[in-house]
Amino acid sequence: MIDDEPDSERVSALAPFRHGIFRAVWSASLVSNFGGLIQGVGAAWMMTTIATSSYQVALVQASTTLPIMLFALVAGAIADSFNRRKVMLIAQIFMLVVSVLLTVFTYLGLMTPWTLLAFAFLINSGTALYNPSWQASVGDMVPRAKLPAAVALNSLGFNLTRSVGPAIGGIIVAAAGTAAAFAANALSYVGLIIVLARWKPDLPASTLPRETLGAAMGAGLRYVAMSPNIGKVLVRGAAFGFSAGAVLALLPLVARDVVKGDALTYGIMLGAFGIGAVGGALISVRLRQILSSETMVRMAFAGFALCAFNAAVSDQAWQTSLGLLIGGACWVVALAHFNVTVQMSTPRWVVGRVLSVYQTATFGGIALGSWIWGVVADAQGAEFALTAAAVTMLAGGAIGLLLPLPQQAVLNLDPLNRFKEPHLALDLKLRSGPIAIMIEYIIREEDVPEFLATMAERGRIRRRDGARNWTLARDLENPAVWIEHYHTPTWLEYIRHNKRATHADAVVGERVRALHSGDEPPRVRRMIERPTTAGTAIVMPKGPIEH
Repeated sequence: MIDDEPDSERVSALAPFRHGIFRAVWSASLVSNFGGLIQGVGAAWMMTTIATSSYQVALVQASTTLPIMLFALVAGAIADSFNRRKVMLIAQIFMLVVSVLLTVFTYLGLMTPWTLLAFAFLINSGTALYNPSWQASVGDMVPRAKLPAAVALNSLGFNLTRSVGPAIGGIIVAAAGTAAAFAANALSYVGLIIVLARWKPDLPASTLPRETLGAAMGAGLRYVAMSPNIGKVLVRGAAFGFSAGAVLALLPLVARDVVKGDALTYGIMLGAFGIGAVGGALISVRLRQILSSETMVRMAFAGFALCAFNAAVSDQAWQTSLGLLIGGACWVVALAHFNVTVQMSTPRWVVGRVLSVYQTATFGGIALGSWIWGVVADAQGAEFALTAAAVTMLAGGAIGLLLPLPQQAVLNLDPLNRFKEPHLALDLKLRSGPIAIMIEYIIREEDVPEFLATMAERGRIRRRDGARNWTLARDLENPAVWIEHYHTPTWLEYIRHNKRATHADAVVGERVRALHSGDEPPRVRRMIERPTTAGTAIVMPKGPIEH
């Protein structure tokens, strides 16, 4: 595991580079991203030459983001349940094989619009599998305090390649054809595959059996549903992706029809977007220090709206490119901040799944927007579609009036590790259940309002971490007695529920215990439920309170 380091290192935006594995993966990813962008230019421009409608051109962008929307949750569950390094290796090898096939099909002249879209979908299905494991692994490479800087550096790396990759991709397409661009992408996977194959992360071994894929996905969705601040990020991310996706989806049409350019023009425009994104990555850490979350995101919405409107009214490549500089910066500022907020709000046991839900929302918005704006462009023209997208972007920024993002805060989400499995009088199996837990508190009358408010938060945490049927009851004959009651399906899920507690969660538990006025700690009863035909429920021995 990565240990925290002195505060002096945390303030540096380049501090994650002091960790060798992050530096190696970042460098190899730089090459891989470079190849992916060259492939993207080749695919987008090839579609303009073989497609019969603007709709099909816009679907190239949709095919890039749709797999992430469809498969991200499954990929997130896999990231949290299996060895992330092996998952990333499998994904990279899969994308290498598909890229080689794409090159061969193109070279042999077998490509049609729908075949091209199918290959783009498959390649990005590999990306959908890779991304949650990669993003969750960043926390295994650098200390938690450096996560914002590491996320910003990942954005910086991708957009460094975006600043020059598309232009070089345009040159390759113009000089050697799209097959050469696809071949360059296939080669770009090799370095990252080698780095991942050599990486041997030192991670703690799990003491519990692996969750089934369905249970893991359900736990991730439950965690998101019971985390209001993460829900706000999902809404804002989806709104941003839906409207901002119009620019990247329709940019090939802008280059070809609005400014009357060629593949190189398109590559230069994407390069301008990438240069702006590099600037956004460089300033994002500083912006997080001086601006509130909501202010940053509203500025990003407004800046991208300006970019889209400029692309709609400009018939000069240089003017459109200037607007794309702003758009690229706003793109990174918004998406990097969403990503950091999700990671800093999520413990390690579920971070892959929560990131995958965030990606589903954001990239689902991009995929849906690419399709809708493509339909609009087909009917009314790219200029009209981009103008409408700019107006939608401003409306997306206004969502913050109703759903403002939470203020930035650093929570200690490391595992609490206080829970010790109690000694039981019965020989229970891990699959035995259902298990009922009752905890008795003695609360003074004057502390009841504070107790109720604190228990509301405790109940949310319980349900978020897997408890079912959580209730709080008051004794009618002895009003000072309060009973917290909840279920877990099995004894294994009871243990798993308690091991998910974090230091931040313990703050709530400590407030509850401080309000308890009994001479002894709150009394805990653990019971296994039995049908009446098999006898009454058996009460387990009294034990320590859960966290």
